Amino acid sequence: MAKTVYVGMSGGVDSSVSALLLKEQGYKVVGIYMKNWSKDLPGMKCPWAEDLADAKRVAVKLGIDFEVWDFEEAYREKVVEYMLREFKAGNTPNPDIMCNQEIKFKLFYEKAMEKGADFIATGHYARVIDGKLARAVDENKDQTYFLYRISEEALTHTLFPIGGMTKPEVKKLAEEKGLHNAYKKESMGVCFVGEVGMKDFLKEYIDAEPGEIREIETEKVLGYHEGAIFYTIGQRHGLYIAAEVPYYVVKKDIKKNVVYVSKNLNNGELWTSELRLEDLLLRFGAFRSAAARELAPAARGDGPAGRGPERSGRALSVLVRLRHRAPLIPAILDGNTLHFEHEIKRPASGQSAVLYDGEICLGGGIIA
Repeated sequence: MAKTVYVGMSGGVDSSVSALLLKEQGYKVVGIYMKNWSKDLPGMKCPWAEDLADAKRVAVKLGIDFEVWDFEEAYREKVVEYMLREFKAGNTPNPDIMCNQEIKFKLFYEKAMEKGADFIATGHYARVIDGKLARAVDENKDQTYFLYRISEEALTHTLFPIGGMTKPEVKKLAEEKGLHNAYKKESMGVCFVGEVGMKDFLKEYIDAEPGEIREIETEKVLGYHEGAIFYTIGQRHGLYIAAEVPYYVVKKDIKKNVVYVSKNLNNGELWTSELRLEDLLLRFGAFRSAAARELAPAARGDGPAGRGPERSGRALSVLVRLRHRAPLIPAILDGNTLHFEHEIKRPASGQSAVLYDGEICLGGGIIA
């Protein structure tokens, strides 16, 4: 009897080809559109209805069952409210990571299992190798950075059909199979609102006050901003400072609503040789195999994906990715702290540092 796979179909080409491949492999495929957000914003219509229509059209083309699951209330609570809290605290969160953790690989996974699915599948560029989360073949499209927080339980029941393909190959296959969305434009805005930018979205939900932009070395006021929460450490554009040389955001004082900038790229606030991680999650199946080749793991974890470590032990050599598509950087993980051989440009607090052993994702944590 054929195994049943529930496929998250967003209306894009990646999830559409995933459903196509699974059907060709002999699975009983059920397409699911997750309705996570439907609210329009001023000057920007939410694309959910168009995306739903595209997903449904592909399902009809493939001859598979199709359903719409409404996760909008949970999405607002678990993803949007989390994101707003983090920005108000002066951090720069990643809603895509939280969406995968709380919605796609938790609510979607749990409901699919309750309805009798053997597996779930998505159009993410990632692989599962011997039960471990692994980077995609297409390094430019690899999305394990956004997937590092999904539970071990969900991972054992997840398929990533396009993880061994490149994006051009996915588009070509979609075209060959007559899928209408083969060359559909990818959304590059906020993960759930289409093309709208993060700043425009935040303005709808956060009452930010204008404040001063000061040069950190002199305390001189160089200009004014719309709200310190809108700025990220290292940011260069959008400062509206009349200057012949570029300035960079090096510090934010959320309480005083002051953004500090410097034209000195060597300013100490921009660089660091270590990062402390919060809410560290270690994928212990992958972590133990890496530790066996290097040093003993630093600590114990708890929970479905192994949360920890709780105390420092022996260190482990890892590779670190500090943002999507960023190069992998060697580091030493000791307890909850990453140590780098050379100083790195300081990433924004609230972003994630994701750990790897070669192509295997070990886990990661939130940058303090």
